[in-house]
Amino acid sequence: MKISVELTLTPIQDDYEPAIINLIKKLRESGLTVMENPLSTQVYGNYDEVMSVLNREIKEAFEMTERGLLYMKIVKSDRSTYEPHF
Repeated sequence: MKISVELTLTPIQDDYEPAIINLIKKLRESGLTVMENPLSTQVYGNYDEVMSVLNREIKEAFEMTERGLLYMKIVKSDRSTYEPHF
């Protein structure tokens, strides 16, 4: 089954950028389809593969932060080719 996941990592500390940058780089290296914008990162692929990568990389991101939040939305479909029609 294909899924689309939107992630927003928010470390609650002064030095917040390293954890975010590391997470994005690890997701890029995973072989999954990854798209970024200034507010979030989207990951697309097969459910088992995406969730396996996210499990590992979210844990590492949390280990790099003192405190933090991660917002995640999951859609059951591959929305990587979505284009607005308006």
